[in-house]
Amino acid sequence: MKIAALQLSTLPMSSSKLDYYFRICKKKDVELMLLSEYALNSFFKELETTPISMIKEQSNHKINALKELCAKYDINVVAPIIHVKGKSLYKSTAKITAKSISYYDQQFLINYKHWNEEKFFDNEIKEFNLPSFSLNGVKFGVINGFELHFDIAFSQVMKKGIDVLLCPSASTFDSSARWIELLKMRAFTNSVYILRSNRVGTYKYGNEEWNFYGHSNLVSPWGEVELTLGSHEEILIVEICKDEVNEARKSWGWKKALTKRGY
Repeated sequence: MKIAALQLSTLPMSSSKLDYYFRICKKKDVELMLLSEYALNSFFKELETTPISMIKEQSNHKINALKELCAKYDINVVAPIIHVKGKSLYKSTAKITAKSISYYDQQFLINYKHWNEEKFFDNEIKEFNLPSFSLNGVKFGVINGFELHFDIAFSQVMKKGIDVLLCPSASTFDSSARWIELLKMRAFTNSVYILRSNRVGTYKYGNEEWNFYGHSNLVSPWGEVELTLGSHEEILIVEICKDEVNEARKSWGWKKALTKRGY
């Protein structure tokens, strides 16, 4: 199966750029496309000063455009989105197909002084449940970048039989090397592919400039980085193999060891 990671900064309201990438994916027989965080909406720090009505308009317009493109090209999309319900804002991920749309609310949110999504959004704090779905015999899980740091999320990866983790992120500062090691470790110890789509572009914060560095990548079930993008807007098209996942699981036996102990 071919899947793609599209690393972007915030998209314009026009759908022409998305249509361009959908056409590329259609020609390459891509079945699923992953978008980076804050590609459909403005970056978080900008949302803090944006009226809810404008956020809702932006989200609805982008979702409608994606629904049309998914139907036109018969490609599935997983994309972070700000889901507006009344006066409440939820940091979510939308799964869009030619016939349906569903939303998964992010469950761990950044809560630092300079970047406090947990305080801003209305996402419910509850027991973690890894979102998952199947497509043509492959089981996908959805885990946002910040959630990748929590072990509780990965206790469910094996239980749910996840083959590929889709990880949209908006990583910045000097974190690229740390992220690579984290992704390699998570993929290896759980025998899964991880496809990460990271934001690009800049945000000016006072005298500071936050650079989102891209480097979207595919990590194999063996913990090896197979492909990596650069630091500008690009698309990464990869091929995943269920046999590779099964071979890694057979070789290392992580799940078998846990099953013996009742996990």
